Amino acid sequence: MDLLGVHHLAIICGDYDRSRAFYTETLGLPVIDETFREARDSWKLDLGLPDGTRLELFSFPGAPERPSRPEAQGLRHLAFAVADVDAARAALQAKGVAVEDIRVDALTGRRFTFFADPDGLPLELYESDPSAD
Repeated sequence: MDLLGVHHLAIICGDYDRSRAFYTETLGLPVIDETFREARDSWKLDLGLPDGTRLELFSFPGAPERPSRPEAQGLRHLAFAVADVDAARAALQAKGVAVEDIRVDALTGRRFTFFADPDGLPLELYESDPSAD
């Protein structure tokens, strides 16, 4: 088996309209497709990332909240690569998003910070290494 990369990431949200606005307006992800699945009373929103990876946003009525703190087993967070973590952090803060202080990854020396989506899902901004691209 030869894995080629990540095709998509899927997120289940608590409030579809609020999360749709966050991912499309606050983060600026373009909509690829949006479908209401009547049999499941559920929306599916396909969003695009610049590298071709997709982010799928789902709404499921009555979905339980995600345990986050203390950290639970399972997916820890979703990290977005950015060229300039200072500029990305400032852009989010200008839109009213609370963003943690910038830290340095002790293993890679790269700078990063965390923020959360409307449901408290931890999201990370990780400064890319231009020489590795």
